[in-house]
Amino acid sequence: MERAVLIACTMNAVRSPMAAAMLRHLAGRRIYVESAGVRAGELDPLAVEAMEEIGLEIAGYKPQCFEDLEDGSFDLVITLSPEAQHRAMELTRTAATRVEYWPTLDPTAVEGSREQRLQAYRVVRDQLMERLRKRFLARAAADT
Repeated sequence: MERAVLIACTMNAVRSPMAAAMLRHLAGRRIYVESAGVRAGELDPLAVEAMEEIGLEIAGYKPQCFEDLEDGSFDLVITLSPEAQHRAMELTRTAATRVEYWPTLDPTAVEGSREQRLQAYRVVRDQLMERLRKRFLARAAADT
C-alpha cells in the first residue's frame, strides 16, 4: 500500500487538484497526497464548482509545479497528461518510485456554453473518482 502519492498534470489547475482532493477524501490519513504540474497555473473556477457539487473544497488550493514540492519522496506518481508523464519519468528514473499514466481529458479544451463546459469538468471528476476508488479502495480492502 502506498503511503505517499503525487498526482500530476500539466498546469496543476484542474485535473490534479481535483484528483488529489478526492484521494485525500477516500484515503483519509492512510496516504499522504500531493499534487503538482509541469507548470503552475491558476486554479480553475469551474474545477472548484465541480468539486463543491460533491462536497469537496479546493478553492483555497494554490497550484504548484514539480520544483515547488518540498518532499520528492513518493511511492507512486499518477500522471494525468503526457507532459506530466514525461516529467515524472525524468524525475523518478533513479528512484524506487512507481509511475502510472492515467490519460485524462483536459476539460478546459471543451468549448460551448458555461453549462456544457461545466459538464466536461463533471465528467472528468467522475472518471477520476471511479478510477481512484478502483485503484485505492480495492487495494486497501485486499490489504486488510
